[in-house]
Amino acid sequence: MAGLVPAIHVSNVTREKQDVDARHKAGHDGMFLLAHFSDPHLAPLPRPRLRELMNKRITGYINWRRNRRLIHDRAVLDRLTADLKSQNPDHIAVTGDIANIALEAEFAPGRAWLQSIGPPEVVSFVPGNHDAYVAEALRFAARDWGDYMRGDNGTQTFPYLRRRGDLALIGVSTALPTGIGMATGLMGGAQAAATAALLRETKREDRFRVVLIHHPPASAAPRHKRLIDAALLRQTIAAEGAELLLHGHDHMAMLNWLDGPSGTRVAAVGVPSASAAPGKAKDAAAYNLYRIDGEPGAWSCVMHTRGITADQKIVERYRIRLA
Repeated sequence: MAGLVPAIHVSNVTREKQDVDARHKAGHDGMFLLAHFSDPHLAPLPRPRLRELMNKRITGYINWRRNRRLIHDRAVLDRLTADLKSQNPDHIAVTGDIANIALEAEFAPGRAWLQSIGPPEVVSFVPGNHDAYVAEALRFAARDWGDYMRGDNGTQTFPYLRRRGDLALIGVSTALPTGIGMATGLMGGAQAAATAALLRETKREDRFRVVLIHHPPASAAPRHKRLIDAALLRQTIAAEGAELLLHGHDHMAMLNWLDGPSGTRVAAVGVPSASAAPGKAKDAAAYNLYRIDGEPGAWSCVMHTRGITADQKIVERYRIRLA
């Protein structure tokens, strides 16, 4: 895959400790502060009814009881959420997997959690594979989380477009019901074409374009967990460009550089699960802040990663200049 850097675990990236300009301090002064959360997997899991387990959910429920309930800690999520809110971001992107096995009883608490971090105007959400665990789940998501997936045109379709300051947030869904043992995603040709059109439109508007998606465009995960048409997503970015792509799914801090038009590169950034307890998962819970400033052709984007430590403190882990 020419031009594609294999997934880099961010803890192995050289940490940039340079000071941020005064304009990046409280008050922002024209700088846009974007936050990125993913994969909160809200705990505890509601008690399922027997009929709800007569499908793929049964294996997910067993996995939850054996393993995942020990990883996804609501107290960790609440600490991370409180720290994020204290940073006073201008907008918050959540890239999927609020649910665990998509019980209907998971969706109202999911709405309450979204409301706790901000109103729909301030929070943009795209669904993940756990939010679409079974076919009926997407109907529950549309009912309870729909306002957080609605574009500026008022419709709840993917891809959606939200303009915020100099930013264009383009929400793409890769969530679809899959078989037992599968966690794949699919963008699809129609959505890819519509995404390309939005990227062109917002390029003409001289906006800083941010693509939100659950499955990563490049992953070292097993095939049964990958984005089936990741090549189509990369081709779309290569043709139309973007300034930033944010994803979740792999529960790791990740940075890939994708080919853009005319030799440019696009940062594709993933974050760990926002509820991952230290020492129990691939990466402990963390979120990213992106300080975006500048103008078309000369954008500045500095990424700050804040995460939980073994002694339950939230600290800045590293700082990387992306643009």
